[in-house]
Amino acid sequence: MTSNLKTSPKRIVITGGPGTGKTTLINELERRNLICIPEISRQITLEARSNGIEYLFLNDPLLFSKLLLEGRENQYLESLKLDADIIFFDRGIPDIHAYMNHTETQFPQIYIQKSEKYKYDSVFLLPPWKEIYTTDDERYESFEMATDLYLHLKQAYTKLGYNIIEVPVGDINLRVDFILDNVKPN
Repeated sequence: MTSNLKTSPKRIVITGGPGTGKTTLINELERRNLICIPEISRQITLEARSNGIEYLFLNDPLLFSKLLLEGRENQYLESLKLDADIIFFDRGIPDIHAYMNHTETQFPQIYIQKSEKYKYDSVFLLPPWKEIYTTDDERYESFEMATDLYLHLKQAYTKLGYNIIEVPVGDINLRVDFILDNVKPN
């Protein structure tokens, strides 16, 4: 007897410090017609800038993080309605408290609680890659800061019990193929 019950999709986080090729990787996954939930921190930064706050993350890290938490929680809940075998997230909820640990910002326990409540099936971590690292109007971190953030991301996901899969540096097609080879539909 076969079952008509559809299993829920695998929720896969793609994360890493700034300047690791994450956006290029997400864009390639989308080009291959895979569902990707976008990063929202730039959107929050740009909205704050339009309201006269140049660097919200630096000026009010708790407000910035609160807005991120609300946005990423909503993204996770919206993903429950999608019909797909695999859904990729451009950063996950644990990224928020990893960033706050990186900046030594005290934060309420709700960030850890939400990270424990909304679980992902796999986490792919992109390591620092000096050869491609650049800054821009929204990315202010030095390469050294980006490397430190990578370590905080690794620690945050590890503390939550995730088995992190590190994506090798290299050609975008090889990186995407590496991820897809390590993710199998339900």
